[in-house]
Amino acid sequence: MPRDRSSARHSSSAHRAGPAAGVEWTGRGHMPRAREGEARRRLDGMGGTGAPEWLIREDASQPVLLALYLRQVLGIRSPDELPHLRGIPPRVNDRTEEAQALLERQWREYWAMTVEPTAHPSPVPLELVDGFATLVALPSTGSDVLKAAILPYAGEALAFSQSAHERYRKDSAAKPGVSYRAYASAIAEHERQVGRRAHSFELNVQVLPLTQRGVWWIGSLTIAVTDGLRGDVVAFDAAIHPIIAELA
Repeated sequence: MPRDRSSARHSSSAHRAGPAAGVEWTGRGHMPRAREGEARRRLDGMGGTGAPEWLIREDASQPVLLALYLRQVLGIRSPDELPHLRGIPPRVNDRTEEAQALLERQWREYWAMTVEPTAHPSPVPLELVDGFATLVALPSTGSDVLKAAILPYAGEALAFSQSAHERYRKDSAAKPGVSYRAYASAIAEHERQVGRRAHSFELNVQVLPLTQRGVWWIGSLTIAVTDGLRGDVVAFDAAIHPIIAELA
């Protein structure tokens, strides 16, 4: 069952510590098929009514990338265990302790809604923030400090998220079927070890350009994995097995 993982948690598999169109698989036993030109592939479930099914979505979501860029340029520490993005120079933080604490609290709420919006709905209406297209929506009340802080970084944050997402999309499209096989192999191995079919579960995977290789929980159903680790078939296979075992 999902547990509270609102703070990044490091995975015991490697390192252990928030959706746009990406790669999606459900069920078992069929190769993925293209879906409406997106970098998304879906695996149709098999078996009769009531049979366990699993759903895995993989992406480098622009909203998540953008949120992490803002986290870095604003000097926000949370989630404490999640590494920084590569290539983003640190910014000087000259806020008072009280001002920093308020900014971080508002950012954590925004981060939770970005990573898993269904699990963390806003209690008040959301409003799009100018300069971020449709990628940043903040609560209409209680987020004024964060909104003012992120506005100067709109252009650079948007450009970074678009570039990183496009790089992931191209890498995924160049290796059709490879991503699916990694998850299917881990599930099959788990079933062999426990002597039963995998329980029904859902997992979201965000593939991110982080400074350290590893896997971190960033939500109840969401992990972050470094792009370099995701591209290493052997290392990723070893890293994802404990994640699957925990859920299935």
